[in-house]
Amino acid sequence: MEDTRNLIDEYKGLSNEQVFDALDKKRTELEIAIENVEHDFNIGSIVRTANSFNVSKVHIIGRKKYNRRGAMCTDKYLKIVHHASIEEFLKTQEGRELVAIENNTPRAKTLHTKRFTEKTTLIFGSENNGISQELLEEAADVRYIESFGSTRSVNVGAAAAIAMYEWTRQNLFAGDEFDK
Repeated sequence: MEDTRNLIDEYKGLSNEQVFDALDKKRTELEIAIENVEHDFNIGSIVRTANSFNVSKVHIIGRKKYNRRGAMCTDKYLKIVHHASIEEFLKTQEGRELVAIENNTPRAKTLHTKRFTEKTTLIFGSENNGISQELLEEAADVRYIESFGSTRSVNVGAAAAIAMYEWTRQNLFAGDEFDK
């Protein structure tokens, strides 16, 4: 029987648990936190992207329920931890740099000038309300993604993908030469 899951060839034919275990052996130090995201599809989209970058954990703060269809079953291959409160989440973050991706605060600086540490947790909030003030105050750094069109921001799922890629570029591809 053909394995029709959206997996790279290395994982075809393996059970979900076997895929999880294989990925677990080579997870990155990056963690993702999602707080107060109102549109369920965005959480699923962020989870799918987190799988693509093989992050070590995805933290969901607040509402536990989300639209798993957006995750395209990738939630089966990740460590997803639910926290009922910000305090509960913060207890898991000792020794990690919390970086909020948020454009609605004067504290925010451009993403392209950020030098990420290996043990980073990227925090994302909702489309409409952003990250709560309480969690923003706990973040060591706040960054925004530069926009060049008519809107002041990109969708939170797209923002998560951009920020995860930038962390990956800096931490996994460090020292790689540019093509000439």
